[in-house]
Amino acid sequence: MNFSFPVLIGDIGGTNARFAIVPDAKSPAETFEPLQLSGHPRLEDAIDAVLTKTAMRPATTLMAIATPLVGERFRLTNADWMIDPAQLIAGYGLAEVVLMNDFAAQGLAALALGPGDLAKIGGGEILDGHPKAVLGAGTGLGIAQLVNVGGRWTVISGEGGHVDLGPRTQREFAIWPHLAKQQGRMSAEEALSGRGMENLFEAICAADGVDSGKPAAAAISAMAAENSNPQAVEAVALFFTLLARLAGDMALLTLSRGGIYLAGGIAQKLMPLLDKARFRADFEDKAPHQAIMRGIPVMVMTHPTAALEGLAAWVRQPGGYSLEGAVRRFA
Repeated sequence: MNFSFPVLIGDIGGTNARFAIVPDAKSPAETFEPLQLSGHPRLEDAIDAVLTKTAMRPATTLMAIATPLVGERFRLTNADWMIDPAQLIAGYGLAEVVLMNDFAAQGLAALALGPGDLAKIGGGEILDGHPKAVLGAGTGLGIAQLVNVGGRWTVISGEGGHVDLGPRTQREFAIWPHLAKQQGRMSAEEALSGRGMENLFEAICAADGVDSGKPAAAAISAMAAENSNPQAVEAVALFFTLLARLAGDMALLTLSRGGIYLAGGIAQKLMPLLDKARFRADFEDKAPHQAIMRGIPVMVMTHPTAALEGLAAWVRQPGGYSLEGAVRRFA
């Protein structure tokens, strides 16, 4: 798989869209300020805004999008944008449009980022060539796995953010009946996302018999940082406990001795509130395999445009990766 340059790359989430243009296989990408989806009714409006800031015109567009790649037109899972590859090709005179699952791009980022863009939580060391897993809480919850097969990294994306999530402690059993659920089912995304933080806070308030006031996730985080609301403090702590458990589950699924990588804006923003020792203990609490878990490193991806770094790496060297099932091409 080769690309016609320049390539406009985009990371399209449920809240923000981030873009860059890769001029050729050896030049650095030209990057742009993130755009909020709410300020741009269509993807084309966002692309137009980006193209006013550069003299380059793309021959190819590669977009990582937060929705399953099923059909010929794609509506984002957590936003109203409709992405129509045929319309993009006609409107911008493109050779092709390539679409990728957004967490496949985060998987590529885990391979592309250097140590300076990773903040380690606790012990363990990366073993070269061993499987990796990426989890990211943002507008939704994404998960990807990476497996090295014959020297090429295979990126496996899916809908792992929708696996079931259950309580373990007596306190959690008291909270769980109050959590908002999807058709009666509590999935990980209903706790580990922006709305998930709100869901946890509301449920904790209901369990305590206090009025929540229905604050947004950012306000809950602020109250926790100020230690001004005990339910907010508990909500953030429970968020991290559940994230650590799910990360541990992913580590067990593939024995991810190549590392667990935490992506997404929430992990970055809440880092000052993270109790690293507690997180690590929750991550390793997988009897009878605590010894295995202690050897698996956990890193927070701190690069502000990590997915774009991953996309750019693939564009420059497409032969180094296998992305079957994670990519659709339209020409």
